Amino acid sequence: MFRRVVRASKFRHVFGQALKNDQCYDDIRVSRVTWDSSFCAVNPKFVAIIIEASGGGAFLVLPLLKTGRIDKAYPTVCGHTGPVLDIDWCPHNDHVIASGSEDCTVMVWQIPENGLVTPLAEPVVVLEGHSKRVGIVTWHPTARNVLMSAGCDNLIIIWNVGTGEAMIQLEDMHPDVIFSACWSRNGALICTACKDKNIRVIDPRKEKIVAEKDKAHDGARPMRAIFLADGNIFTTGFSRMSERQLALWNPKSMEEPISVHELDTSNGVLLPFYDADTNIVYLCGKGDSSIRYFEITDEAPFVHYLNTFSSKEPQRGMGYMPKRGLDVNKCEIARFYKLHERKCEPIIMTVPRKQNEGKLEELLREVKSLRDLVTLQDRRIAKLEDQMSKVAI
Repeated sequence: MFRRVVRASKFRHVFGQALKNDQCYDDIRVSRVTWDSSFCAVNPKFVAIIIEASGGGAFLVLPLLKTGRIDKAYPTVCGHTGPVLDIDWCPHNDHVIASGSEDCTVMVWQIPENGLVTPLAEPVVVLEGHSKRVGIVTWHPTARNVLMSAGCDNLIIIWNVGTGEAMIQLEDMHPDVIFSACWSRNGALICTACKDKNIRVIDPRKEKIVAEKDKAHDGARPMRAIFLADGNIFTTGFSRMSERQLALWNPKSMEEPISVHELDTSNGVLLPFYDADTNIVYLCGKGDSSIRYFEITDEAPFVHYLNTFSSKEPQRGMGYMPKRGLDVNKCEIARFYKLHERKCEPIIMTVPRKQNEGKLEELLREVKSLRDLVTLQDRRIAKLEDQMSKVAI
């Protein structure tokens, strides 16, 4: 009877590799603000990092090629009067970035072609409508100039950035702080995770909740929820026993999860990054020193553990490069920008080429034949020693 021991997957051998020191961004004072966002946003031209700033909030915008030590006097984007909590690059224009801050505003910035030469304090547009700090900003994936912001006033606002006006305000849907908000792949729906432990799927055009799951994760610590390409929802959170969990949900039937996995008992919030092309979810825990990655498939148990990239230093935040910024000729399928306390370190995820796998098998066969040869020689030596002892007697 044939029994498959190892699940067949193209991504079983995906491995991570941190770049050398000269390709990192050094001497950056990463923000210490107590908010569970990624603190870093990347696109094919720039890397943006929220930093410590006196007298307001600021973030660095560096051209990707400007590696090495970053001068303390390097110009920043510094228009906010309170600490910056979240930043997001526009998917339709690599020179436009949005930022949300403790000063209750959302600002949209235009970055010059070759990066900043002088500090940038004048935004293109200021979006005012929140009464408390704005912790989440995220651009619409398919519609230009549409931006969603979520604040600690439990309010979600969808903005028309071109006119600077609020198009939709989703009020009275969340009784507590919103931990995460995510667009679906085509931007038709929004998925949110709230402090009341509920996951909600919202149709923003109808301004109504179309699916809801109470106590998706029993723990009190923050949850995260993202849409997958097939419309399912992937969540990370904590169990009642403070174990970190991940779960997969079908929004059409939210009574029971499709799959639930316990990971460990660490207390860092798991930030999920999803690659729709390969169906891989990367989990980066704040304060962890590792990136775990899982493949989502149609066969049980649906969420398959692939591997873990481990390093020595804990991560303060993480940036995720869009697919169009990767070097596919080198089989690169993902690139992360890991924030240390004083540094930003790129980490490349690669799928080994088929020819490399063939070469590895060839080397393994050679090692096996050499081991067999050594075993044979050992037997011959033992036989000769036995004959010598008999002659001596």
